Amino acid sequence: MRREMRRKDRAISEEEIKDILQKGEYGILSTIGRDGYPYGLPLNYIYREEENELMGVIYFHCAKEQGYKCENMIFCDKVSFTVVGETEVLPDKFSMKYESVIVFGKVKQVLEDKEEILREMIQKYSYMYKEEGEKYIKDAISKTGVYKIEIEHMSGKRRK
Repeated sequence: MRREMRRKDRAISEEEIKDILQKGEYGILSTIGRDGYPYGLPLNYIYREEENELMGVIYFHCAKEQGYKCENMIFCDKVSFTVVGETEVLPDKFSMKYESVIVFGKVKQVLEDKEEILREMIQKYSYMYKEEGEKYIKDAISKTGVYKIEIEHMSGKRRK
């Protein structure tokens, strides 16, 4: 169920949303578990526009099929992902400048192209260590799960 944004005056365009997703350093993945509790955790990611995906895809990695996050994703593939861009506290206005994006979609494990996705992550976060990154990928690929969020809906806001 998609809800209307309350502060429509702060809505940003799809291009601005994609820009925030491209530049973001980390996002908060929110899942739901068998116990009924939501679970949000920060993680690094890459955002990619893909030919067959209207709004793009978010990729992330973690230990393969282990931990609460993976249990939750197996239980329910519906997730949300939040990225906060630039912020500035405005103490005299009791407010802040901000930009943020919320993505809703379904998460799936990636079985093909894992190495390519991990290389893109190294390019984003550790571009000065490509050689070491290749060794890291080679050593970790069998223990690493790569996942993608197929975006169904996304919205973004900005207070200037």
